[in-house]
Order: sequence, then C-alpha cells, then structure tokens
Amino acid sequence: MKKNIAIVAGGDSSEVDVSLKSAAGLYSFIDKDRYNLFVVTIVGKMWQVQWSENEKIAIDKNDFSFTRKGEKIKFDFAYITIHGTPGENGILQGYFDLIRLPYSCCGVLAAALTFNKFTCNQYLKGFGVKVSDSLVIRKGQSISNEEVSQKIGLPCFVKPNVGGSSFGVTKVKSIDQLQNAIAKAFAEGGEVLIETFMDGTEITCGMYKTKQKTVVFPVTEVVPKNEFFDFDAKYKGESEEITPARISQSLTERVQKLTSAIYDILGCKGIVRVDYIITKGELINLLEVNTTPGMTTASFIPQQVAAAGLDIKDVMSEIIENEL
Repeated sequence: MKKNIAIVAGGDSSEVDVSLKSAAGLYSFIDKDRYNLFVVTIVGKMWQVQWSENEKIAIDKNDFSFTRKGEKIKFDFAYITIHGTPGENGILQGYFDLIRLPYSCCGVLAAALTFNKFTCNQYLKGFGVKVSDSLVIRKGQSISNEEVSQKIGLPCFVKPNVGGSSFGVTKVKSIDQLQNAIAKAFAEGGEVLIETFMDGTEITCGMYKTKQKTVVFPVTEVVPKNEFFDFDAKYKGESEEITPARISQSLTERVQKLTSAIYDILGCKGIVRVDYIITKGELINLLEVNTTPGMTTASFIPQQVAAAGLDIKDVMSEIIENEL
C-alpha cells in the first residue's frame, strides 16, 4: 500500500513564497508511483491540505490528519520544507515528535541551534570551525556606531539572526548606514546579527546520511552579480552558480569533510546544506548551516544532486525510507 506523504510548506516569515516553491519542487521530485503526495500549508493557525486547486481541507492538529467525505486520512511521513518559523527552528519538529510522526529533517535541538545563526556559529567555533567575528543585539537593546567600528569593523553585514533568503540583510560600507541597517534587520525579527565582512569565494555544499551511507554532494561556487548573494541573486537568477566549484581537488575534499563533520557534531538528519566563504590561504570560514534548504528546481541541492550523477527521485525515496 502506498504511504501518505505530507509536504509541509508555508510558515510565518517572509520566506513563505520561497517555501511554497520548494513544496512544488519536492512534489515534482518525489516518486508518485511509490507515495501519495499531499501539500499541507501551515500559516499561523491555519493548517490546510491542498486537496485540489479549488479545495482545501483543514488539518486536525490532534493527529495531523484530515477528513474528506467521511474518510479520515492520516500521514505516514512529513517532508518539512518551511523556511523560517515554525518549520526550521524546532517547533514543528517538537509537535511531530509528540504525535510520533516521522519527518525529513533534524530534530528539535539541531533545528533550534542552527536556526539561531549566532548561537550555532559560536557553538561550532568551539569545535575549531572558523567563523567571522560577530555580535548580536536583541529587541530593546541598541549599539553605538563606535562600538561596531571597534569590535567588528567595516564593511560589515547586518542581518536578522533568525531568518533566511537574505531578507533584511544589508552590507554596511559606511558607518552612517549602520542604524538604518539595524532597523531593517529588526523588522524581520527580534535579534540582529552584525558580522565582520569576509572577502573571498562563496561556496555551498549539501549532503545527507542514511543508516546505510553518507552522501556528500559536489561543491557549488556562488558568483553574485550584485553586492552580495541577496534575494534577487538567490531567486531571480542574478548570480552565477557553478557546480562543481572552481577550486582545487584538495580544497573540495576539505570542504566536503568539514561539511560531514558539522553534520555529525550537530546531529543532523535528512538533507543539509552548509555555506562557506573561502578566504586568502584557502581558509574555510563557515557562514551558516541550512537544515531545511531550498528545494525549488533552481535551488542548489537539485543542482548538486544532478552534478553528482544521482537521480533526485532516488535521493528523496532514501530519505523517506530511512525514517520509515
């Protein structure tokens, strides 16, 4: 009998549209001969399954089921593709743990830890992972231009500490831009991260592990046409993405090894993507860990899967079966 898979999208952040695109990507990638696929959207308190173009049915939050024409349909597995809260920060994972529903990605701790960029980077720093100098300010706190100049220097990046898709991110080049950039980042959430700018080559590496094997994908090099890899560069084609990256074989292997180590240190599950900057002397600096990476047809992971010579349908089946 075919298993019922919920592709869970939506969320309560600016990334809701990106999440819905990832859901469409996953719907096209997962084997429909093997599984019954349903897109479930969670936006605020409205949880619905998209039965057809014109019919949406409320989800029963007691057991994450829905009823149509008197028939109760339960899910066997949830593929979480919410970027942002509540799907990337451990909240939804905790709910699925409580109702004993297997799901695609990291558990509560790893999700919560990686969602908070500052906390994750400081934690991994303790394991010898290189990260940029940074400081965090929370709602109600302020910081002077002088303090940022002294501790972080210019140029610097100001971004929401918990968010993605480059919403609310500013590259600050002159100190008079700083307070506006902080206000813009605060509009996206309650914590703002200020990081030292690192000049180098931006790369990203995806991977997954099952009980049987470890698969680390080829590395992608990101060449933004803009000032940095912002929303337009990510989703409107205003960047060049080169897979495999134009870096040496030995550096590629180091990046892949580090990605696998970070996966294990954090206790990740499913597909994870780690972003880095390579600075002078082939130093690998961590940018961030994405535990629910974008899965649109234009996203990095499908590109890397193809470059590895793998079939994304098989990869999806492996991730689902590993949890079932």
